[in-house]
Amino acid sequence: MATERPLPNLWHATAPAAPKTGHLTGEITADVAIVGGGFTGLSAALHLAEMGVKAAVIEAYMIGYGGSGRNVGLVNAGMWVKPDDLIATLGVEAGGRLLNELGDGPSLVYDLVARHGMQCEAVRNGTLHMAVGPEGLKEITEREAQWKKRGAPVEALPADKAHALSGAEGFAGALLDRRAGTIQPLAYARGLARAALAAGAEIFTETPLLAAERKGDLWKLTAGRGSLTARHVIVATNAYGALVDNVPWTAQTQELTILPYFQFATNPLPDKIASRILPERQGAWDTGLVMTSFRMDQQNRLIFGSIGRLDAMAAGTHRAFAARSVRKLFPYIGDFRFEYWWDGRIGMTTTNLPVMHVLAPNVVSISGYNGRGIAPGTVFGRALARYVTGDISAIPLTETPITPDPWRNLKSAFYHAGAQAKHLIDRRF
Repeated sequence: MATERPLPNLWHATAPAAPKTGHLTGEITADVAIVGGGFTGLSAALHLAEMGVKAAVIEAYMIGYGGSGRNVGLVNAGMWVKPDDLIATLGVEAGGRLLNELGDGPSLVYDLVARHGMQCEAVRNGTLHMAVGPEGLKEITEREAQWKKRGAPVEALPADKAHALSGAEGFAGALLDRRAGTIQPLAYARGLARAALAAGAEIFTETPLLAAERKGDLWKLTAGRGSLTARHVIVATNAYGALVDNVPWTAQTQELTILPYFQFATNPLPDKIASRILPERQGAWDTGLVMTSFRMDQQNRLIFGSIGRLDAMAAGTHRAFAARSVRKLFPYIGDFRFEYWWDGRIGMTTTNLPVMHVLAPNVVSISGYNGRGIAPGTVFGRALARYVTGDISAIPLTETPITPDPWRNLKSAFYHAGAQAKHLIDRRF
C-alpha cells in the first residue's frame, strides 16, 4: 500500500513518542478485531480492554496516520449541524440522545486524558465560533438559543468581546462554548494507544487488511504478515478506509464525500504577540462559506487552516492565502514564517451527520464525522465497544444500510477546486 507524500506536520514534530508496536505476524485470536488505529478504534480498544475483553487493533500505517494525526485539535461538543436541524433529521428521541451523548463528548475526552495522564496539551477553556458578517451573527445567535434550551453553557458574544477573546480583527461576534477545548490530536491518539496497551489490548501497526473470510461464527482477517481471528469486527477507518478486493463487505467510504483541509503553523511567536492571540487559548473557527480555523499551541505557534489540499497545483495558492489571512486577522503579528504545513481528509455525509452500519454479520462501523472527529470518535469508540459486547442500545444512532453517493467524487473535486479559486482572490484587499 502506498502512503501519501510526507508533509512537515506539526503534530508529528511535537507529540510524545508513540508506544512501541509492531507488525502482525503469525496467527492470533481475539474477541474483537478493530480495523483502524485512530480515535474511534483506539477508544474502542481501550474500553474493551477495561471490560476484560480481548481486543486487537490492526492499523495499515501508524497510530493516528489518518484524520487523528491531521486534525485541527478542537474538542467540540455536538455536531456541526445545529441542534434543531439534527432533531429534524433524526427525530426527537434519537436526535435528543445523540445530542446528549456528543454534548458530553468533551468531558469523556478530558476525563480520559486526566485518568491516564496523557501528555497532549489539553486545554479546556472552550471554543469560539467566529461570526462572519451579519449572516454569521445570525447563525451563532440561533445556535446559542438552540443549545441554551438544552442547558448547554454557551454564550453569543458581541464583536468587542469576540475581539478580546480571539485577538482577531473583523468578526461580528462569536459563540463561546465552555464545554469544549483544544488538544494536540496526535498526542491524544498516542495516549489512547498507550492506555489501551496498558489495559491489555494489542495494537499492530504497518499491518494493512488484505482479506477477510467468514468461518462459522468467526472472522479471519488476513493482515500484514499474519492473520487475526475474532468473533466481532469493528471497522474504524472513516475517511481513510479503502476498498479491499478480498473483503466481503463494502467500504463505507463509498458514501463519504472527501473534504480536504490544510493547516499552516508559524514559528513560535514572541510572548508579547502570542499573549494577544487567543489569550485564554480557546480554539476558533468561523462561519464563512469556505471555513477557516485558528488556534495556538503550547509553544506559541499560531496554526491557521482552511479547506483545500496541498497538492503541487494548489499548495502555493493556499500558502499565500494563509499568510494574507494571518496578517489581516492579526495585523500586529510582525514577521513570521510557516514552519509546518499538512493536510487531511474530512469524511462528509449527505446529512452532515455520522452513520452506523452493520456491514456483515458481527461487523459494525461508524463513519462520517463531518469535521468533528475527536469527541465523537472517542464517544463512538466507547459505544462500539459496548455494542459488540451485547449492549445493542449503546450506539446513539440508528443502523442504516450503506448508500453510495454517485456524486461524491464530483463534490470532492468541486470542494478542492472551489476552495483554491476562492483562496486565490480572498483577503487581498
